[in-house]
Order: sequence, then C-alpha cells, then structure tokens
Amino acid sequence: MRKRYGADLADDLAQETYLRAAPYNLTGGIRHPKALLMRIARGIASNRARDTRHEVSIDTTQTQLPVQSEPASQDHALTLKQIVLALPVELRDVFILNHIQGLTYQEIATLRDIPLTTVHHRMRQALARTSSAMRD
Repeated sequence: MRKRYGADLADDLAQETYLRAAPYNLTGGIRHPKALLMRIARGIASNRARDTRHEVSIDTTQTQLPVQSEPASQDHALTLKQIVLALPVELRDVFILNHIQGLTYQEIATLRDIPLTTVHHRMRQALARTSSAMRD
C-alpha cells in the first residue's frame, strides 16, 4: 500500500481498513484475511480518489485576500478581527478553523460533521465577504 498510495495515505488506509474490518471478525472465521483487508483498503482508496475528483474547486484569484508586502498595522489587524467577528457563525467558524487553527477543509468537515462541499462553500463566502469588507 505504501508503494501504491504513499506512506501518509497508506497509514490512513490501514487504520480505516482495520476499523471497517473489525465487524467481520465478530461474524466468524475469515478464510482469507489478507484478501479481505486488501479489498477493503482498495475500496477506501477508490472512495477517497472519487471524493477528491468531485471536490469543488475554488477560484483563488477572486477569493484570496490581498497579500501585503509589509506586516499589517495594528489598525488593520483590529479591522480584520472586527470583520471576521461580524461574519455569520457558520462562515466565521470555517474561516477561523482554516486560517487561524490551520485545519484542512477535510479536517473541518470531519470535525463539524458537515459535507466537504459545504466547507468549500462557506469558505468561499467568508473570503468574499472578508475581502469585500477589507476593500471598503
């Protein structure tokens, strides 16, 4: 699995495979345990690849906050804080988890038990509102 999917993904696949395979052990003897584990792992990898293909792509040219060459002044930092705090709760939550806490969209989706596409949609809205407010 490491050769096929890489070390990071292989570790995740192994863990999820064992979690999914655990109920099979309760039902009785498994004739070919290695084959069962590999089949489950391939299915999980296939699902992840499919989910990755169907992710909503974000047009970062329109939603990125402007990059400044010098550190933000205290006034700008305070203004940004006020703008972020004024966002609706759902948008603010996703924005803070990603930009402040450093979580990925997938981690946010898992943590908040929401679809990945919802995280993308909320982030797109939060960035658009924040960017617009900063320009004003």
